[in-house]
Amino acid sequence: MVGALDFLERARILARNLPEMQSNLNFPWLIYNAYKTMVRRNVNMEKLKDDYFLTNISRRQSAHLQKFPDTKLINLGIGDTTMPIPKSITSSMVERADALSTIEGYSGYGPEQGEKALKDAIANTFYGDLGIKSSEVFISDGSQTDISRLQLLLGSSVSIAVQDPSYPAYVDTGVVVGQTNVFQESEGKYGNIEYMKCFADNDFFPDLSTASRTDIIFFCSPNNPTGSTATREQLAQLVEFSRKNGSIIVYDAAYAAYISDDCPRSIFEIPGAKEVAIEISSFSKFAGFTGVRLGWTVVPSELLYSNGFPVIKDFDRLVCTCSNGTSNISQAGGLACLSPEGLKSIQTIIDFYKENARLIIEIFTSLGFKAYGGKNAPYVWVHFPGKRSWDVFTEILEKAHIVTIPGSGFGPCGQGYIRFSSFARREDIIEASWRLKNLYS
Repeated sequence: MVGALDFLERARILARNLPEMQSNLNFPWLIYNAYKTMVRRNVNMEKLKDDYFLTNISRRQSAHLQKFPDTKLINLGIGDTTMPIPKSITSSMVERADALSTIEGYSGYGPEQGEKALKDAIANTFYGDLGIKSSEVFISDGSQTDISRLQLLLGSSVSIAVQDPSYPAYVDTGVVVGQTNVFQESEGKYGNIEYMKCFADNDFFPDLSTASRTDIIFFCSPNNPTGSTATREQLAQLVEFSRKNGSIIVYDAAYAAYISDDCPRSIFEIPGAKEVAIEISSFSKFAGFTGVRLGWTVVPSELLYSNGFPVIKDFDRLVCTCSNGTSNISQAGGLACLSPEGLKSIQTIIDFYKENARLIIEIFTSLGFKAYGGKNAPYVWVHFPGKRSWDVFTEILEKAHIVTIPGSGFGPCGQGYIRFSSFARREDIIEASWRLKNLYS
């Protein structure tokens, strides 16, 4: 009751200040205005599409469960890992947590850039012969956080390019920072972004000979969603393109641990890359840390702005401003991941997911569909010629009770494709294969 009286009192105060409105006290909009601030909404947030496509999928999934409460729904959509973290890794986190309850083992704030032991282990494990120093490694709570930090670092005045299709966070963070124009419904993309078209005909690698020059190039390999992996020759083209144009590559290597052929696992395997590239990566899909949250970014000291100032100095300053460091418990888990025992147990899980992907490819190939990815990534990218992605998504959900991801959510070139995730239990993969065979045979 007190709240209601206070609400009306605010309306009366407003009315006294606006005599011409005194006779309209009962209008809801006037009472609303009594609480409305004078702060304008961020114009860049206004540009974002109201309906984030993954949220749309969640709503449709919930509605389907209400409609078919007794049906087992199989989720081959969102890229969340499903296998448990190996005991040797979780034990290290438990030990670190227990130590916090003792005088000797307690620790508070750590270095904003991450604990030295983990930085050293990342530099040695992933970049041992590439000349990356541990001082160039920055620990975070995940690569998606670092994507946002990099956008904040680079500012609103830079121009950006993304693969089409690609992970939506690159575009959405660009929108929020102010690097884009409004969303163009007719074209399915934002203005002022270079969408580098990636088709099956070009092995999902953009034609750089026709690409426009931009300040920043977001590039993911193995790619989410297509599962394609850039070859050494292709990445050499990308580095040369960036060097020629004075661009910076933000290289997303979150799925590099799934590469089993001779494709590079790091952009820094390419000569000259340290002068034009930043690399982000994560323990999420590598070690099942989607809930634990741990990632890293490498900013080489050789990477300079146009005025010769080192990018690493600005990034270090930004990290110190925006963060008090990553959880020490998570970092203990990351260190255990990079031990010989941890790496061996993690590889077993990666092999399990890759076998799931092989089974998904096998069923679609047997049905006459073109299926891509899967070999070096946990995602399979399936083409449904002549159909729209959301229509296929709905068909598979309603008739096979399987959740997928419509390819159009990743960009205009994803239209007609569906992304299937291999992050599932084997029995669900087998059951899904049987359902898909019955649907499309």
